Amino acid sequence: MDEIDPEVTSPPLHMTPDEFRRHGREIIDWIADYWERIESLPVASTTQPGDIRALLPAAAPEEPEPFENLLADLDRVIVPGVTHWQHPGWFAYFPANNSPPSVLADAVSSGLGLIGLLWAASPALTEVESHMLDWLVDLLDLPDHWKTTAGGGGVLQGSASDATHVALVAARHRAAERSTQPATQMVAYTSAQAHSSVEKGANVAGFGVVRLIETDESHAMRPDALASAVQADLGAGLVPAFVGSTVGTTGTTAVDPVRATAEIAIEHQLWHHVDAAYAGTAMICPEFRHHQDGIELVDSYVFNPHKWMMVNFDCSAFYVAEKAALTDALSIDPPYLRNTQSDAGNVIDYRNWQVPLGRRFRALKLWWVLRSYGASGIRQMVRHHVAMAQELAQRLSEDSRFEIVAPHPFSLVCFRCRAADASPAAHDAADSATDAIAAAVNDSGLAYLTPSKLDGRSIIRVAVGQSRTDRSRMDMLWKLISEAAV
Repeated sequence: MDEIDPEVTSPPLHMTPDEFRRHGREIIDWIADYWERIESLPVASTTQPGDIRALLPAAAPEEPEPFENLLADLDRVIVPGVTHWQHPGWFAYFPANNSPPSVLADAVSSGLGLIGLLWAASPALTEVESHMLDWLVDLLDLPDHWKTTAGGGGVLQGSASDATHVALVAARHRAAERSTQPATQMVAYTSAQAHSSVEKGANVAGFGVVRLIETDESHAMRPDALASAVQADLGAGLVPAFVGSTVGTTGTTAVDPVRATAEIAIEHQLWHHVDAAYAGTAMICPEFRHHQDGIELVDSYVFNPHKWMMVNFDCSAFYVAEKAALTDALSIDPPYLRNTQSDAGNVIDYRNWQVPLGRRFRALKLWWVLRSYGASGIRQMVRHHVAMAQELAQRLSEDSRFEIVAPHPFSLVCFRCRAADASPAAHDAADSATDAIAAAVNDSGLAYLTPSKLDGRSIIRVAVGQSRTDRSRMDMLWKLISEAAV
């Protein structure tokens, strides 16, 4: 056997503990400085396609570089290409807030380097997660049978889209138990205003048909239209299997009638999934809970603490009323993942609650945020954002140039320029004026919002929810909108 060169087989040289401490402090200082100066940066990146790649070498380095080079490139390469979701002028899409305790918890999670394949792989990862999901049941007044100590349970997914896809797989599995029809004959129903993840998830799960159900004047799904669609599909020999409701749609935060939808779902054995990705956090405040009346009747539910609860991405809380209905659809037990505690049914193996095998220690940042702010602090933030959104809506309503286009039960306000009359030409002019306002605000660098369409007409979505946003920023936004309006 040839002699092995020890230099060839030696491990790579890591930072020493002292070097890691020093560079870690530098990174924390850089993040703190970034938060302090974020208001001086334009909210949206002004780079053009390819600008960032042009700053990068054509090939990976052969020899190691000093850490100082890496740190310097945060400002040279990364910051110019960042759209600043943590800016107080962020009103686009929905919020995706971080917070100091959440960022620090994520650093600890990365430092631990855990892969939560199953309970035995790191008991703390699983048990803290189960406990946090049970805490949220109490904090949001969700059904007690969703607790992991009862027949249901919760799990942290990467996103609400992931949760919806998993719910569709469970729905397909349950429908297959009562029908010999293939998945291509199964039907999924959701509102015409629902998030696109329902259609995508249905395609991934192999559903043959997706029905987008008509909405009413408030853009909520119509139960009568749903019932008619189900009856028609039954008559055609199809298998209705899934219905998705939304509490706070992406387009306008419309609220589908959960109880009426649940009654139809129960009658026809549909899996009923509720997407409250954005608005679910508001349920920590009792005054918003009427929006999900009937929630105790549904099969699954999702909301994102990584939107409005100051837990940075990714952290999506997914609940099922009957845990076996989910795990029966997703469980596969190869011998290398078998162990005494799992075989005895004494523990939760979250690999059977999701598509991926591995998972990060997401629950740590949720735990730290809930302890650092308390329920009272989160309620205060939600109520502050909702109040500022309602004040913006009041300003828009009192200005004859604008019209509110949808109810605003939470902290999203949707509006457009008012048309001079009902003619197509007037509508086109109003659409152009609306688009121009959105462009002017976004080009200002002081705020960033989302232009969109509703019923074919241009609208502007203003999502008030960034944790650093205050009334002075709302005044600035109103000034930008008002000055850009014709």
